[in-house]
Amino acid sequence: MFRSSGPHSGSRVLNALPGSRRVGLAKGAQGRVAVPQAGAQPLKTLLILNDPPYGTERTYNGLRLAQTLLRKNAAMQLSVFLLADAVTAARKGQKTPEGFYNIEHMLKRLMASDARVLLCGTCMDARGIQQDDLIEGAQRSSMDDLALATLAADKVMAF
Repeated sequence: MFRSSGPHSGSRVLNALPGSRRVGLAKGAQGRVAVPQAGAQPLKTLLILNDPPYGTERTYNGLRLAQTLLRKNAAMQLSVFLLADAVTAARKGQKTPEGFYNIEHMLKRLMASDARVLLCGTCMDARGIQQDDLIEGAQRSSMDDLALATLAADKVMAF
């Protein structure tokens, strides 16, 4: 089972399944921080987003964390899975006021760094979103794919 390692935050950092490899702790860190070791397999990280792209800042902050993780560890294999209202984050053609963050641009930057962006197909259907409505590279997916990505991940974070 998963255990939360963040007591009162709006998001949870979840430890991997028992028996998966641990990759080290950063000195002074609260909770587990992945530190790649020489010759180690790339860290597989899954980020699950649930909130709409605008109106709350959870999706924004989750994507900020994803960008920072990739900057710190370019070899990381990052997947972002959009559930519920978060599937609208991958719509193309988002127009935001000047100086305001743009989730579409953030997702495109992640994909340019080889991150995968997957969307819950059932959630897309419920919101009338078609594959043609999505930014290039974002992929319709399923709960089965989310389950497999969760099992394969060294780290799972949900916002």
